[in-house]
Amino acid sequence: MRRSRRLTALRLLGALVGTLIVAFVLGALIPRPLWSKEKSAVPMRRILVLANPIHTDIAFAPDPDILSTFGFLAEDGLPLTHPDVGWIAFGWGGRAFYTQTPEWSQLKAGPLFRGLTYDASVMHVTLIGQFDPESEGVLALELPEAEFQHIITSIRQSFRAEASGRPDLIEGSRYGPADLFYEANGGFTALMGCNTWSSAMLRQGGLQTGWWNPLPQSPMLSLRLHNGLERGSKGA
Repeated sequence: MRRSRRLTALRLLGALVGTLIVAFVLGALIPRPLWSKEKSAVPMRRILVLANPIHTDIAFAPDPDILSTFGFLAEDGLPLTHPDVGWIAFGWGGRAFYTQTPEWSQLKAGPLFRGLTYDASVMHVTLIGQFDPESEGVLALELPEAEFQHIITSIRQSFRAEASGRPDLIEGSRYGPADLFYEANGGFTALMGCNTWSSAMLRQGGLQTGWWNPLPQSPMLSLRLHNGLERGSKGA
């Protein structure tokens, strides 16, 4: 009887793992939206998608319109106009895990559990120096001005506002002098997390992503697959 139960449990576990694998693959292969927009020939603006083993960020050069839209960052202490700043990266994630795990060596059970179940969300903004856009884990994208601005607007709206309308800074929560955390809109789960947020932001710019991209390499793969991108970087 016990052996039979163990075999049944193993079969169920195998079926669950198989279903998740199929879902991950189909999530990247099925485009969202199903039909792409006609490509524009107007002047383009560059953005970067940055991927590490668990997370994706979207980064912008510190151009005047970016500095204006996100001027509150400078007011809160980020040196946006420092000459060494090459890019400003934005990421969305679970509050406990994101704010309490600057390095894997500092991983704790509580934040991990909340990240795997349900948590409030935060926006993380990081200043990055100049680097090769063809580096590993980087995908450079060129967008028409209107689509570029759609992404900027959507990211700005991801910040949760105080009663005054100003983004709600999480005081004392940062990894160092080049980053800040803010409260964000929406709840975080492992299945609808930082990489699905990045995909949603990119779709605002007229790009096709996979239908469901919970893994960090899924947005990179689906962006290449559905947008006719040449392999000019090592992002996927």
